[in-house]
Amino acid sequence: MVIGFHAAQSIRDAERATGPLLADGVLMARAAHGVAATVVDELRRRYDGVYGRTVVLVVGAGDNGGDALYSARHLRSRGVRVRAVLTAPDRVHAAGLVDFHAVGGRLADSRDPFDGADLVVDAIVGLGGHGPLREPAATLMADVARAGLPIVAVDLPSGVDPDTGTVHNPSVRADVTVTFSLRRLAHLFAAPSCGSITVRDIGIPAPERPEVESPSDVDVARAWPLPGPSDDKYTQGVVGVIAGSARYPGAGVLATTAAIAATSGMTRYVGSAAAQVVAHRPETVAVTDLDDAGRVQAWVIGPGFGTDSDSADVLRRVLVDPDQGRVPVLVDADALTVLAGDAGLRAAIGSRHGPVLLTPHAGEFSRLAAAVDSAAADLLAQNRLAAVRCLAADLGVTVLLKGHLTLVADPDGTAWGTDAGSSWAATAGSGDILSGIAGALLAAGIAPREAGTMAARLHAHAAERASGGAPIGASDLVAAVAPALRELMRLRQWT
Repeated sequence: MVIGFHAAQSIRDAERATGPLLADGVLMARAAHGVAATVVDELRRRYDGVYGRTVVLVVGAGDNGGDALYSARHLRSRGVRVRAVLTAPDRVHAAGLVDFHAVGGRLADSRDPFDGADLVVDAIVGLGGHGPLREPAATLMADVARAGLPIVAVDLPSGVDPDTGTVHNPSVRADVTVTFSLRRLAHLFAAPSCGSITVRDIGIPAPERPEVESPSDVDVARAWPLPGPSDDKYTQGVVGVIAGSARYPGAGVLATTAAIAATSGMTRYVGSAAAQVVAHRPETVAVTDLDDAGRVQAWVIGPGFGTDSDSADVLRRVLVDPDQGRVPVLVDADALTVLAGDAGLRAAIGSRHGPVLLTPHAGEFSRLAAAVDSAAADLLAQNRLAAVRCLAADLGVTVLLKGHLTLVADPDGTAWGTDAGSSWAATAGSGDILSGIAGALLAAGIAPREAGTMAARLHAHAAERASGGAPIGASDLVAAVAPALRELMRLRQWT
């Protein structure tokens, strides 16, 4: 199931739409039960039993703290000792504090509030929080981190912006984040700080359209184009790769190898590294001149192919020539640099009939945005989602912004994202592999946003598989693409 992530204001509006459930405290009661259930699950996972364990609630102002305080009733019924540290005593949820004391909760000793604690609940700030932790919360949570105590965050870790996912310093890094009915944008944008996400349904209706969607592995597996009984090498998708050079032949090898591993029916290569490509992948149809390439159903152009006038001419032909105008094109690496320096090409890509997918990393993104005088250049540091949407709209193409979190946006603002789960793919040549995978999907008829997101997901799985917990090179990563895809396909068999 595709997972939706929502902005803070949309969630507030959805809460208000529940009417009496919000006004009468039903939502808070359900949320408190969800907090307690999550804490119990984590205690069980970490320790031998729940009874007699000690949980410390770090409670801020407002409803987020109220959820935690009311959760004490459920925890106490399971034999858990519960203490609370109030970071804003004059603004604490008053009714929640009364209930907390009524069930035997007590305030922690200010000299050593975490003495004997087995788990800490971060309920300092919720959806209304912005900026870093302030005192006394900053010192308190630094003590928790030094003690190595597990943390369950309520709604989202304090110090993480709910909409941009900005992880401020200082902030909380949770082991588990429990949220209610709807996932917040921060759960995608700041996944490492959130830990594992537990969603407890409390009856908040989902808005009509989430801000960002992320396909599950099952979704990716089901959508992956596999050959059927009537398919041949042409119907499965013919992808053309224009990459590599005498100076960087490896870029052509990596992109081509990745395209083949991603189930391209046929892979054609064009460039000066043809001999090296064929030596590594003899099934490739390799030529040195674009005129000899033959028909393709998608192009991948740019990795390591140079930025001189010859490269610009090749890019222009692929993007603008009538014979190529309806063929999907993925533009990466050096081709992005050429595009940033050529106003005529930038004007042409938004009006061509075939789709275009740009795959910049942050530096390439900034150069391209600056070239078109797009507000995306200024937005990138503060709000990656707004930035990628802005550049996609300004250029009239789909833009994939690489990173630990990969974001892909269409010109109409529709955006998908996927978290890599690790940083093992942060190695030279990794982007060439991503381009090859995405190009194979484009050639099979997958739309650019879906192709980019699906490719990023397989790319992340391949990096994790190749790593085994240690740094890797791009050769290791590309060798793991086919095995990672086979593992993904097992989900398709059993669902």
